[in-house]
Amino acid sequence: EKTATPGEVPVAKSKKKLIIIVAAVLVLVIVGAGAALVLTKKGKSAKEEQVSEPVKPPVFMSLDQFVVNLQSTEGDKYLQIQIALQAQDEAEVALIKANSSQIRSRLLMLLSSKEASEILTVTGKDKLLADIKTQINLPFVPKGEPQKVSDVFFTSFIVQ
Repeated sequence: EKTATPGEVPVAKSKKKLIIIVAAVLVLVIVGAGAALVLTKKGKSAKEEQVSEPVKPPVFMSLDQFVVNLQSTEGDKYLQIQIALQAQDEAEVALIKANSSQIRSRLLMLLSSKEASEILTVTGKDKLLADIKTQINLPFVPKGEPQKVSDVFFTSFIVQ
């Protein structure tokens, strides 16, 4: 073995240090790559789970036609409309059908309180749709659960 002069590191010791440093760096790279792979797989499986749940299409329900006299100072005016409701599922539709008399009464009262001039504009129609949705979503029994109708559409709209 060669003796080292002062300030000189023996070759065998420097090779050991180099091997230890390279091994430590290699271990860190392998651990980092493994962690990244695990995290990526977890992210993919979460995305796959989200995709695997099918999105339920909305259920639509048409209501019978409404014909009401409107409030008017210009003589007799009436409104004839047909409405479709968008519900989240068949159970909601069944609940609405079971309480259709209450729905019709609410809507007849609402519609007959309107003036022709206020529902002939696009803004007026939008407000009327919002009012109809509010009336339909009111609970059927005091302190009951509200309905979950997400949207209301006119399928026919005539003012005469």
